[in-house]
Amino acid sequence: MTRQTVTLANMQQGHAELMRLWAWCKSMLAAEHRLTVEARPEKRSDAQNRMLWSALGDLSRQITWHGMKLSAEDWKCMCTASLKKQRAVPGLDGQSFVVLGQPTSTMTKAEMTELIDLIHYTGAAHDVQWSPASIAQDINAMEQAA
Repeated sequence: MTRQTVTLANMQQGHAELMRLWAWCKSMLAAEHRLTVEARPEKRSDAQNRMLWSALGDLSRQITWHGMKLSAEDWKCMCTASLKKQRAVPGLDGQSFVVLGQPTSTMTKAEMTELIDLIHYTGAAHDVQWSPASIAQDINAMEQAA
């Protein structure tokens, strides 16, 4: 059995792809296979991911947060929690707190754009000097070049 994954970009192309997919699904169902079909917004792009980690690295190297140097991963957790208005709950040890949140790997392109905008806003408020990869002007151009 094979897996079918399609990206729908517009109504005409989407209709053609769905008709092709239906033919495949029909043959699989006729052969008594059970299928799962999922439609969801496209997830973050590789170009967005590269920009995200570059910008987080810039924050990590240049900002001292309340007397502490935070890792890029720490900044990702803090910015994501701020964006999504996430909750912090007491940890299992009762002495720490754990942020309950959404991983960036499940974010859509639009959500990732919001997160990168928040990171840029935070960096600008702290006079961060951005590396070139952190401020790519056109994500689509980056994706085509990759």
